[in-house]
This record gives sequence, structure tokens and C-alpha cells, in this order.
Amino acid sequence: MAVNKLEYSQIQCKNRLSSTEDALYVLGGRWTIRVMIAILGGHTRFNDIQRTLKGISAKMLSSELKKLEVNLLVERNVYADQTPVVVEYIPTEYSKSLKDIITALAQWGAQHKRKITSDNS
Repeated sequence: MAVNKLEYSQIQCKNRLSSTEDALYVLGGRWTIRVMIAILGGHTRFNDIQRTLKGISAKMLSSELKKLEVNLLVERNVYADQTPVVVEYIPTEYSKSLKDIITALAQWGAQHKRKITSDNS
């Protein structure tokens, strides 16, 4: 009889679940990672971000940007000395810690898409 070796101990499992829940609380929204990808890709103004993310409403984008600002992932800069007033959302140094996570998700997504399409052909 084969015995399955556990990948994680009970304590490790509990700790990983807790940490993952914390991460998903910050990043788990439908648009959150997409907004971060746009900002990290150089799109810093509200309308530019909205044009890049087809289908996001202004209200949702505003909410996501506020959430990212509260979580120290973006910094909102207002240039009131210009007409019209310019507002930019700049990635923080801390937000760059998401790069490996976003890259891994993108790679897994591409791999998954290939697997699903090749297995269903």
C-alpha cells in the first residue's frame, strides 16, 4: 500500500494558508494585478491606465488605485501647478517585489493555455 507523503506539515499548511489569504486580500481583486501590470509597464495617468485595461470602469479603476495606494504599491502624485492638473500613479519601490509573482503568473497562464488547448484538440 502506497503512503502519500505530505507536501507540508499541518503547521506549514496553516502558515501558508494564512500568508496566501493575506496576499489575496491585497491582490485578489479582478483588476488589481492588471492595474499593477499597467502601472509597472509605464502607464501612469488615470485615462492611460483605463485605456490600457479594456472594460474597467472609471469607478472601479479609482477604487483599485486607492486600494493600491493604501497598500503602499503606488504613489499618487498631483501636479497642481499645471493646467489642467496632472495626476500620476507611480509604482513604489515596494511594488517591484511583485515582479517575480506577476512573471510567474504570466508564465503559468501561458503554459496552462497551451495545455488546455492541446489536450482539447
